[in-house]
Amino acid sequence: MSRKRDKREVIVETRNLAMHFGGVRAVDQVDFTLYDKELRCLIGPNGAGKSTFFKCLTGQLSPTSGEVIIRGQDTTLAETHEIASLGVGIKTQVPNLFDGLSVDENIWMSARRWKNSKRARSLTSETIERMNLGDMRRKTVNQLSHGQRQWVELGMVVAAEPWLVLLDEPAAGMTHEETARTAELIKEINTQAALIVVEHDMQFIRMISQQVTVFHEGQILMEDTMEAISKDRRAREVYLGSRA
Repeated sequence: MSRKRDKREVIVETRNLAMHFGGVRAVDQVDFTLYDKELRCLIGPNGAGKSTFFKCLTGQLSPTSGEVIIRGQDTTLAETHEIASLGVGIKTQVPNLFDGLSVDENIWMSARRWKNSKRARSLTSETIERMNLGDMRRKTVNQLSHGQRQWVELGMVVAAEPWLVLLDEPAAGMTHEETARTAELIKEINTQAALIVVEHDMQFIRMISQQVTVFHEGQILMEDTMEAISKDRRAREVYLGSRA
């Protein structure tokens, strides 16, 4: 299903993007477009290619062929830190926390990576307030629950003031209450940045989704609202099934 023409700035684009592992075409000639301040969810069954596609966007993998363009700059072969330096916040499934430091210190270190000391201090306070982390700011990270650790990582991403945020399964392993709070945090982040979110949890997707891209066999099967995708017979057969 085609999308209506959008007049907003294109900030992420892939052209004929492919990633092959031997004879397996994990990503197969994908053309993808993300607009400024958009929140896009990527879904699909295991092995559909969404996680591989995400890793090509974030520099974790170098594509076999095709292009990745981020705000007009070719980042196809860029390293993750080079992509981050463009103002892109990246949260992968691999934890990026310093367990022996406090929440406050973790967020400060993230801000200080890109900003001077004075600005890093103010950003730390702003981020803790914005992400509602004040009740745990003095705790060391190793004292926190899984969900709380995930929120601190989101805070570390936000503290760098990104204009684009890429999140890989931010609600994984969370309780229902934690998932609901994470959804609210992501919608708050979206007031200032565009997001691409890879996620399996359909309940969570429904909480945050605007536009959803469905991957199947390395290609984009469909792009639409979650409501429309839930009603589409082929999308249901491929992925949603009874969970829709």
